[in-house]
Amino acid sequence: MGLSPAAVVRGPGAITALAWDVLRLTFTTPFQAREFVEQAWFVARVTMMPAILVSIPFGAVISLQVGNLTGQLGAESFAGATAVLATVREAAPIAAALIIAGAAGSAICSDLGARKMREEIDAMEVLGIDPVARLVVPRALATVAVALLLNGIVIAAGIAGGYYFIVIAQGGSAGAFLSSFTALATLPDIYVAMVKAGCFGFIAAIVGAHKGLNAAGGPSGVGRAVNETVILAFMLLFLLNTIITALYFQVVPQAGV
Repeated sequence: MGLSPAAVVRGPGAITALAWDVLRLTFTTPFQAREFVEQAWFVARVTMMPAILVSIPFGAVISLQVGNLTGQLGAESFAGATAVLATVREAAPIAAALIIAGAAGSAICSDLGARKMREEIDAMEVLGIDPVARLVVPRALATVAVALLLNGIVIAAGIAGGYYFIVIAQGGSAGAFLSSFTALATLPDIYVAMVKAGCFGFIAAIVGAHKGLNAAGGPSGVGRAVNETVILAFMLLFLLNTIITALYFQVVPQAGV
């Protein structure tokens, strides 16, 4: 049987409502500093090394493809600029988003889902404690903060990998790579990359929290919720990336050479 129209709308509506509650409670409730620090450290611990390891192949593939293409076009001097541009605009935010959604989002979902199964969420509500303010808000803020940090790390690692594969592996000119560094990439590219990373981290946390708080059916239900979190988060992140990129090209004038 197919899903009813109400069921189709209910899921996105519930996620949107949770996102709004998190944004509202962030500014209207006391800041959970201890929970924020603990969750930020946890998310950073499970995502830092994978993000660095993923950024190196990202930078390698982009650099090899760009170096080959610019060589065919006779524009080897712009290999560094194009590699940096691709890394800053797309590769770094996407790599950070995949790690955040796959590791942090699933961890948030499994944690809240386990609390739901142990009836801790119901106990908090009985005691008059809002589980969204107490549990979801600090996790969402921690995930956003770590996503911004990871984005910067992936950018640095990607550029370093690009320098290695273009200058050392392919015998390019180090001077041309460094001099063309800012030929195409500008400060707004950094800004939009950080905006993307922050939005991606927030969405991953919200999806994980929503699936965890609504998990049912025992341990197997928590497992299904984790799988749904990863799939749904990936879909939303790529959709949001397309929207932000399209808006960015319409609003910000692009640098020429």
